[in-house]
Amino acid sequence: MTQNGEERAKSRRVGALAALYPFIRPYRAMAAMAGAALVLTSAVSLALPLAVRRVVDGFGESIQLLDQYFLAALGIAALLALGTALRYYFVTRLGERVVADIRRALFDRVTGMSPAFFERVLTGEILSRITTDTTLILSVIGSSVSVALRNVLLLLGGLVLLFLTSAKLTGLVLLVVPAVVVPIVVLGRRLRNLSRENQDWIANSSGKASEALSAAQTVQAFTHEAETRRSFAEVTEQSFMSARARIHTRAIMTMIVIFLVFAGVVGVLWMGARDVRSGVMSAGELVQFVIYAVMVAGSVGALSEIWGELQRAAGATERLVEILTAEDPVAEPAAPLALPRPVRGEIALQDVVFRYPARPETSALDGVSLQVAPGETVALVGPSGAGKSTVLHLLMRFYDPQAGRITLDGIDLRDMARADFRRALALVPQDPVIFAASARDNIRFGRPDASDAEVESAARAAAAHDFIAALPQGYDSYLGERGVMLSGGQKQRIAIARAILRDAPVLLLDEATSALDAESEQAVQQAVERLAQGRTVLVVAHRLATVKRADRIVVFDHGRIIATGTHEALVAEGGLYARLARLQFTDGAA
Repeated sequence: MTQNGEERAKSRRVGALAALYPFIRPYRAMAAMAGAALVLTSAVSLALPLAVRRVVDGFGESIQLLDQYFLAALGIAALLALGTALRYYFVTRLGERVVADIRRALFDRVTGMSPAFFERVLTGEILSRITTDTTLILSVIGSSVSVALRNVLLLLGGLVLLFLTSAKLTGLVLLVVPAVVVPIVVLGRRLRNLSRENQDWIANSSGKASEALSAAQTVQAFTHEAETRRSFAEVTEQSFMSARARIHTRAIMTMIVIFLVFAGVVGVLWMGARDVRSGVMSAGELVQFVIYAVMVAGSVGALSEIWGELQRAAGATERLVEILTAEDPVAEPAAPLALPRPVRGEIALQDVVFRYPARPETSALDGVSLQVAPGETVALVGPSGAGKSTVLHLLMRFYDPQAGRITLDGIDLRDMARADFRRALALVPQDPVIFAASARDNIRFGRPDASDAEVESAARAAAAHDFIAALPQGYDSYLGERGVMLSGGQKQRIAIARAILRDAPVLLLDEATSALDAESEQAVQQAVERLAQGRTVLVVAHRLATVKRADRIVVFDHGRIIATGTHEALVAEGGLYARLARLQFTDGAA
């Protein structure tokens, strides 16, 4: 369990459900209507035994009076049915509305989190929060809380009416209460911890499944199915064991509470029957007392059941609040500066030091300073892990450097709203993301308001039009989850078309042509060169053929800049770049 999970395990209060109030507050009127219906049904339920007493005691009276008693009982039943229907409608509608708002708030929150946040939390675990945990809360708001309040009203009202019916018998009933409360308190604490532990294992199981399914091809390619199944089975079994312990504890608590309650009721009834025989109370009063006693006993038993549900929901609420209140490692400024328009595209890195949160002992960038003029095309080259892609990640402000600063048009990225300056950037990542949508919608992701003609123009510029047109429905063809219907090169061309359509003043290309064949690479390279005119372009590449015509080439090694210059100058200079060039080009080409 994570540290946060350990902290949650220490929390032992159902009061955590109070965190749901901000989501309920906008619907106070609906909650009030549900409350009114709740009070009505409780009052009618409490009045029903009075009618029964009248019927029993008046059984020997005139037939007309007896008819009136039965008609009154029928009217009470009609009111009870109406109140119950209204309570169900308003409570269920309120629950669905609130949970929909919670799910939207969670999704809004996590989609704005930086990648640094997702290094600590599995995507599958977040999905479990949005689905499993919110389903628990739905059961509480849409049912459990309403039923609990109704039973509280029946319990309190029943106790008052029990006392008015027979103070002596009521005193005997109350003797049972301490015996009932003790197991609820003692076993309730254990049940609370087991419920949170169970939810943690469910989230862990969801995370494992999400990770394995998203990498299904890799799992099968390395014949890792058995190990993956074993790992998932272990987590699932742990989840079951945790659930079994929770169910066992709850079953024991329910058994003890119900037995004690009804044992007390039987004892009290025995004494009541003796009072009827001795003439101390009437048969109708005993029947009335019995019904109220059953109501009180049923309410206590129901509350013990609902208490477990509330505890589970409290644990789920804590987990949801944990995400909603989580601090993003990449924080937005309190008073953001606006990026001046039009954007010139001047980029500067000044003594930047950065370590990835998952690898705090290793510097991905170590004192890097780089100035990129507006409209300049700069290529970043070097061995894998040298820090090239990290520069692009920091420019998108997916992370913040531990030291130094990064500016766009002279303004520190940390002083601007992320959405503001990111509109000036277009990124083609090394591993392009294709959404489960049509080819047209995937390209239009770069600019949602683009016309069909603009989408097609961007696809032509990225050398993607021909293969898209050849798909069964052309641009309206569904590309499948993660673009399973496309080859690696086709995915990359879709991503390039998306960046072209964005028409941003700064273009970031991270191995943008690595998956293309020679013919497509040449076509895309020509498109990028046309697109680069009047724009600032940063190109990360291993294949040096794609960067030979860059205005400037910056060579990285072990997180530092070790050389800068044109292709010809760096080859003549010798060193790492010349060595890489010799490996990739023939002597004549080099």
